[in-house]
Amino acid sequence: MSKRLLTLSGIVVLLWLGGFVCFAKHINNYPLDSKTKTEAVIALTGGRNRISEAVNLLNRGLAGKLFISGVGPQISLSQIQKTQHLNIATDREIILGSEAADTVGNAVETINWLRQNHINSIRLVTSNYHLPRSITEFKAQNPRLKIIAHPVYSEKVEKKWWTSWHTFSLLFTEYNKFLYVWILSLLQLRGAQ
Repeated sequence: MSKRLLTLSGIVVLLWLGGFVCFAKHINNYPLDSKTKTEAVIALTGGRNRISEAVNLLNRGLAGKLFISGVGPQISLSQIQKTQHLNIATDREIILGSEAADTVGNAVETINWLRQNHINSIRLVTSNYHLPRSITEFKAQNPRLKIIAHPVYSEKVEKKWWTSWHTFSLLFTEYNKFLYVWILSLLQLRGAQ
């Protein structure tokens, strides 16, 4: 291996490591906006407490609609309410999206619903580690969409990620997925110019 290639490899590793540390710090320090109203709350399935947090926001009147993306096609709202012990104390609209199977699908499914309903501002509810990639996917579908990030923190994901193999491996995987999506979105922006 040449000295130049070795140096380049070292730089790439250092950049990746620095980005990973910044990512891990960022996902645990979101500023929480619990007052701004949006046209809809969007909940992405797949993590603990996401739906219950979204229903809580709807109950508090922070949006007129709740769209839950990634629900199984055979699942009803009453089943979700029963299994998650949800207290739906509002007559505001709750819509279940059953087409998405991953984060890209969440973005596509949700953006289609937002366009059909002429909605331009959302509060995006998902796990804190999932927010950077989710926001990037949503912005790739609609760059003008106003998004308020609403992180859901799990007691199973340690803030001191270096003390837990489970947390480290989760963040390692999510960071690499985020980098892939972020680089793709940059390339698409350049290609569009």
